[in-house]
Amino acid sequence: MKKKLNNYTKTFLGLIFIIAALLMYVHDGMSAEKQVAGWVENVILFPGNLRVKAKLDTGARNSSLNAKHIDEFYRGGDKWVRFDLKNWKERTVSFEARVIRTVKIKQHGKQPALRPVIRLGICLGNVYKEVDVNLEDREKFNYQLLIGRSYLKSSILVDASASFTVQPSCQGETSK
Repeated sequence: MKKKLNNYTKTFLGLIFIIAALLMYVHDGMSAEKQVAGWVENVILFPGNLRVKAKLDTGARNSSLNAKHIDEFYRGGDKWVRFDLKNWKERTVSFEARVIRTVKIKQHGKQPALRPVIRLGICLGNVYKEVDVNLEDREKFNYQLLIGRSYLKSSILVDASASFTVQPSCQGETSK
């Protein structure tokens, strides 16, 4: 009986060791690939090379950009939008982008809003990604851009106790 207990104990301890080693390997691999950023950061938008302040929101699935006076038009049979965006330094850039789709956004106590969605390049720290961004008038909000999980997943960890911890340092469109 004593020999069986020792074999079971050895097997059990061996399995625990293997599981712990695997968990440490997976955790280290995940952490090494992800950049830590604060809940508010400076980012650069491409095309346009415009620097804006962005709120990183893990509760939002997608990203949303301030766009006033959206002008919709057709080019080559596709729907496009044109709008201007001004940053906190009063620099204004005109954007034109093809509309990928239109989304219906639920609003508390209001009718759902229809918003155009465009593809936009965003540089946060050293991470450049092109993601779908819906356009809305965010003038009432503190930040021009809300970055959601579609951008953050697999590359950014958000430290809710910090802000302005990284500077945009990617090459934008040239880093694809």
